Amino acid sequence: MNKKLRQAIIAGNWKMNKTRPEAKALIEALIPVAKNATCGVVICVPFTNLETAVELTKGTNIKVGAQNCHFEKSGAFTGEISADMLTEMGVEYVVIGHSERRQYFGETDVTVNKRTKAAVAAGLKVLLCVGELLEEREQGITEEIVGLQTKVAVMGLTADEIKNIVIAYEPVWAIGTGKTATDEQAEEVCAYIRGVVEKLYSKADADAMTIQYGGSMNPKNAAGLLTKENIDGGLIGGASLKAEDFAVLLEAASK
Repeated sequence: MNKKLRQAIIAGNWKMNKTRPEAKALIEALIPVAKNATCGVVICVPFTNLETAVELTKGTNIKVGAQNCHFEKSGAFTGEISADMLTEMGVEYVVIGHSERRQYFGETDVTVNKRTKAAVAAGLKVLLCVGELLEEREQGITEEIVGLQTKVAVMGLTADEIKNIVIAYEPVWAIGTGKTATDEQAEEVCAYIRGVVEKLYSKADADAMTIQYGGSMNPKNAAGLLTKENIDGGLIGGASLKAEDFAVLLEAASK
């Protein structure tokens, strides 16, 4: 982390977990443990929990995010939620391009770009996910894959709009598998992503961008990952569902 240049953010991605009563209990447990965090704190909850989360976190340092949004403002898109619907609720962040959306729901680099532009236009901050498959890493094309995903995702965004983008590097082979990139592997790719942003925009824009690691960061490995210059926090899956685990990550990112 380099807090002189940019904010570190710990964002919890709850995925498809927690009923409303369960969400209420977890958020109430998170509020006191997050109170003194000097990093940004975000919880990305299922659509059914957004209203609960927004209400409970009022007056706290916890920001609320959704896990996806559609690229159109309205229309015949059964089951979808627009970016404007999220901002109207008081949601501030949205996850776009998560590997599970790409893997299971046909998300492509092009639709990630469309969703990203719609979210930014609506006033949301985007947690933009990029990352390679195991076979792509083994083939030695991690940089090509991650670079292309990054370039397409931000295509058409201005330097001013890019300030609302947080990039989360999530190697797909480390999502929910218990496997984690080494500190050095994660740093190498996050630094590469920053270089891509610098070439697209400027060094100042790249230096100011928060780039998270999103592959099974947990209380045991967070401290090592967060010592790296280009890793500015994490997009957290399983460890975000337990207040005591999330607290450890917030503490590590607050140092």
